[in-house]
Amino acid sequence: MSGHNKWSTIKHKKGKEDAKRGRIFTRLIKEITVAARMGGGSEDANPRLRQAVTTAKANNMPLDNILRAVKKGTGELEGVSYEDVTYEGYGPDGVAILLDCVTDNRNRTISEVRHAFTRGGGKMAEPGAVAWIFADRGRVIVDAEGVDEEELMLAAMEAGADDLADSGEVFELYCATEVVEEVSAACTGAGFKVAESGRIKWPSNTVKIEGKSAQTLVRLLENLEDLDDAQAVWANFEMDDDLIDSMA
Repeated sequence: MSGHNKWSTIKHKKGKEDAKRGRIFTRLIKEITVAARMGGGSEDANPRLRQAVTTAKANNMPLDNILRAVKKGTGELEGVSYEDVTYEGYGPDGVAILLDCVTDNRNRTISEVRHAFTRGGGKMAEPGAVAWIFADRGRVIVDAEGVDEEELMLAAMEAGADDLADSGEVFELYCATEVVEEVSAACTGAGFKVAESGRIKWPSNTVKIEGKSAQTLVRLLENLEDLDDAQAVWANFEMDDDLIDSMA
């Protein structure tokens, strides 16, 4: 699997997932708010909102929180005005990094992002410098507990999934963006617990990284993902499984 999956695997093994840091609600509320602002408050007519709400429900977010976030996005309730922004940069050995943020203050966010890159041994890049390396794909994350991998793959493939990765606590299913909702629904219908579904950034090429550079890169990615306005981090690196295990 390419770099984005390696980062997911490292996070799971290190126990650094958002849910374990108590931050996933904040990120989901921002995502729901932005999705509703950009595409309206109807889940039927707004795929991005529908995916965000599905993920929020899978993470046991109370319905009242979801509805408030939607209404803030549509302007029915007063609230902070968020917007999407993506920053680009490089890590050790030229690893390409994309950082998706949702912010209410671009000046604050870019300052924090620049500081995190510099402190972590990376550097920011101009818009377009690395974005061309990544393309949109669909991903559905399924809780692995008690799951038969072959049964999951069969159910997902019938709906359009084309690959699966075992990240330990979860399985990650990959597909074209056009069928991500169908794959998610198929998994749920087959009795599997979907923790998250949506679009990801898939790198067209990767950089093999090891040794001290690998440790520096992981710290940099963690620093970026820990930023208050960060939603997701994507990077085009490969790393040996033994090295991933040692990171945990």
